Amino acid sequence: MKKYLVCLPAIALSFGASATTNVTIYGDDSYPPYSYSESGRITGIYTVILERIFSKMPAYNVTIKEIPWKRGLSEIENSKIFALYPPYKRIEQRPYMEYEMPILDEKLVVVCTKSVLSTPRPNWPEDYMGLTIGNNLGFAAGGDEFRAAVAAGKIALSETKGTPNNLLKLIAGRVDCYMNDALSIRWELSKLQKEGKYDGQSVMEGATISSEQGFLGFVTDGGQFPYKDDFKATYHKILSEMKESGELEQVVSSFLQ
Repeated sequence: MKKYLVCLPAIALSFGASATTNVTIYGDDSYPPYSYSESGRITGIYTVILERIFSKMPAYNVTIKEIPWKRGLSEIENSKIFALYPPYKRIEQRPYMEYEMPILDEKLVVVCTKSVLSTPRPNWPEDYMGLTIGNNLGFAAGGDEFRAAVAAGKIALSETKGTPNNLLKLIAGRVDCYMNDALSIRWELSKLQKEGKYDGQSVMEGATISSEQGFLGFVTDGGQFPYKDDFKATYHKILSEMKESGELEQVVSSFLQ
């Protein structure tokens, strides 16, 4: 009898130690090839990378769900969700998120119709005054000088949800240019060309706006997420290891193939 009395607490402790914490992460549902919804599930380069990282975090059972970007920003601003990807680092504009280690580097460019770029426009944003620039709804892109030009009425800003819709507007001549990540634009133009919606030559790359980095943004006010500090520390450790080992680049290359 004494033997069982000693063993039972040990068994209980072993079950407690193996318990996992359920965590839900949200990703942009319309940012191909990085994060997007396809056939009822979320996928994309960032999604695949995060799935690989979370598979190495046995203390957590992580579910990734899709969400429209603007709603995702609102939800995390109001501390309703734990983490959202892939925001750029906007500390002043989005103090409700914490950014510590980028997942990937992205190059932000502006693409325009061929007729608009018949005149060279290498300088952003001064060479784009008087034009209408497309942007993904909820994306804080373009930089301070661009935003000031928009506020002053020197540049018109047209915002629409998702890269495909913005590119279709550009192809149709409803905007002069569109700004976004270069890889995302090339990916989507290729798809539109296969679908017969793009001729493969009427859109050209203009100026490079900036280099950006995509993050997994964690809610700043994490009072209702007691696992926040441990989750972040574990996540950043594994992300760092994957970068150093080259595994991150392998995941990207594999997805693009």
